[in-house]
Amino acid sequence: MRWDRAEFVARVREAMTIYAEAMGYSPSVVDNRAGYASGHADRPGFRAVAAVDLDGVLLGFGYGYTSEPGQWWHDQVVGAVDREAEEQWLRGGLELCELHVTPTRQGVGLGRTILLRLLEDAPHPAVLLSTPEGDTRAWRLYRSLGFVDLARRHLFPGDSRPFAVLGARLPLAATSQEPPGDA
Repeated sequence: MRWDRAEFVARVREAMTIYAEAMGYSPSVVDNRAGYASGHADRPGFRAVAAVDLDGVLLGFGYGYTSEPGQWWHDQVVGAVDREAEEQWLRGGLELCELHVTPTRQGVGLGRTILLRLLEDAPHPAVLLSTPEGDTRAWRLYRSLGFVDLARRHLFPGDSRPFAVLGARLPLAATSQEPPGDA
């Protein structure tokens, strides 16, 4: 289901709890991250999607907005990519800020469904994201949808893990069929 700004903000702490679990972060990051995420809802191009069960329990979510100079992630990534990539990918691109599924529901295609719904009719030329390096469900999902490398082994402040910066042109050219083991 699509979330508008108010729906996102109302459930942002719950979403950031899933974020912390899925990323392997301490629960202590939830409140701080919820504050940042609530502010993201005011950015141009904001869009969010949630997956809930029949009882309304949040199972996963994704959100993003138009990537612009002066935003933390955008400015970090500009320093990681070459000038051509910056011009061809970052200008007007949709930053996929977060896409997470509760760990007990990963591997059944929920992440793919959330991502495809989030990108449906997005008025951006491309979607951009960063994900920890390694053979993970998320990594396989992005590759199956045609995401390409923009930068590899990038270190973001506050996280010791290397990240890949990936991008895909919109609309996605890949099919929505899910390979086994995807997020």
